[in-house]
Amino acid sequence: MADPAGPPLQTLSVLQASAMLVGIVVGIGIFKTPPIVAANAASEAAFLGLWLLGGMLTVAGALCYAELGSAYPHEGGEYHYLTRAYGRPLGFLFGWGRMTVMQTGAIAAVAFVYGDYAAALLPAGPHGAAVHAAAALAVLTGLQLLGTSLSGRTQLALTAATVGAVGLVAASGFAAEPRPTVIEPVPAAGAAGLAMVFILLTYGGWNETAYLSAEVHDARRNMSRVLLTGTGAVMALYLVTNLALLSMLGLAGLRQAPAVMTEPIEAVFGSAGARLFALIVCITALSTLNVTIFTGARSTLALGADFRPFSVFGRRSGRTGAPVNALLLQGAVALALVSFGARARSGFEAMVEYTAPVFWGFMLLVGIALFVFRWRDPGQRDGFRVPLYPVTPLLFCLTSAYLMYSSIAYTGIGALAGLAILAAGVPALFMTRSS
Repeated sequence: MADPAGPPLQTLSVLQASAMLVGIVVGIGIFKTPPIVAANAASEAAFLGLWLLGGMLTVAGALCYAELGSAYPHEGGEYHYLTRAYGRPLGFLFGWGRMTVMQTGAIAAVAFVYGDYAAALLPAGPHGAAVHAAAALAVLTGLQLLGTSLSGRTQLALTAATVGAVGLVAASGFAAEPRPTVIEPVPAAGAAGLAMVFILLTYGGWNETAYLSAEVHDARRNMSRVLLTGTGAVMALYLVTNLALLSMLGLAGLRQAPAVMTEPIEAVFGSAGARLFALIVCITALSTLNVTIFTGARSTLALGADFRPFSVFGRRSGRTGAPVNALLLQGAVALALVSFGARARSGFEAMVEYTAPVFWGFMLLVGIALFVFRWRDPGQRDGFRVPLYPVTPLLFCLTSAYLMYSSIAYTGIGALAGLAILAAGVPALFMTRSS
C-alpha cells in the first residue's frame, strides 16, 4: 500500500549510483552521432578534440550538480533546487513539464529505439516495434515497483552489459583492417558548433543523478564521487570508441558510413554482426530506459508531496519504499506517447524534438540557481564546492542557453508541441492555488 512520502531509504551505493549515471548517458547517441560529428570536423585531431571538449563541458555541469546535490540532497532533484531558488510556481511548472514532456518523452524515445532493434531480433507483427517498446516499459516499471534496492542491482547488471557491449564495438574497430584514407574538403565555418550540439546531446542524461541524492549513502560526501566517477567513465568510453572508429574507417570513411557502428562488428563477426549489433543496441537502450524510469518518478513524487491536487502521486510503498503511484502515472503517460509515436513517421525523432527546448531551458535555470544559492546562503559550507567558481557554473549556463536556442531553431513542430504542453501547466498551477 502507498503511504504519504516519508524519508527515502538510503540504499544506493556510490557504485550503484555511478552505474545509473553511466547507464543513462551511454545510450543510443553514441551509435548515431560519430558520422555527424566527423562531417563537421576539419581533421581527426579536431574530431577527437570536439569529443574531449564535450566531455569537459559535461564535467563542468556535473561539478555544479555535485554542489547542489551535496548541499541540498533531495529526491526531487532539480524540482527541489528550482523550488528553493525561485519559489513554488516555477517548481510546479518544472514538475509539470517533466511529468508531461521531458521525462515521459525521453522514456518513449528510448523505448522506440529498443523496440526497433528488438523487432529485428524477434518479429512481432506490423507494429512489432511498438509492442516491444511497450513491453520493455511495462517490465522495467514493474521491477521498480518492487523497490529501490532491486532497481539498483538491476542497473548494475545492465550497465556492466552496456559497457561491455560498447567496449566490444571499440575492440572490433581496433581489430579490423584499416580502410584507405581519402582527403576531404574542410567543413564550412561554424560546423564545429553544430557538431558540439550533437556531442552534448550524446553526453546528455548525467543530470538525472540529481534524483538519486536522497537515496545515496551519505550524499553530502558521496554525490561528488558519483558524478565525477560516472562522467569520467563516460568520457573515457566515448573517446576510446571514437578512436577505434577512426582507426578502422579514417575520418573520410566515418563521414560516409550510414550505419557506422555496425561496420566494426560485421568486419570481425561476419554475417552474424548485424544481429549482434541489434542485441548491443537493445542492451544499451534497456539500461538507459531503466534509469530514466527510476529518476522520472522521483520528481513526480516531489510534486505530489507539495501540491494537494497531485497528492496521490506523493506517496511511497510502506513495504518497498517505491513511489508506486508516480511510477504508474509515468508509465501510463509514456505508454500513451508510445501509442501516438507508433502512428508517426519517426516516433523517436518526434520525441526528441518534443522534449529538447523544455529540457535545456530548465537546465539553464538550474545553473543560475547555483549563483542564487551562493548569494543567498553565503555561509553554506557543507558538502562539495564547485572549483573555479564562478567560471565553471557560468560555462554550464552558457552551454545550456546555446542548446536551448539550437533545439528551437533547428527542430520541427515537435518542439512547439512540447512548449505548448508546458504552457498548459499554467492553468494547472492556478488550479493548485485555488484548492
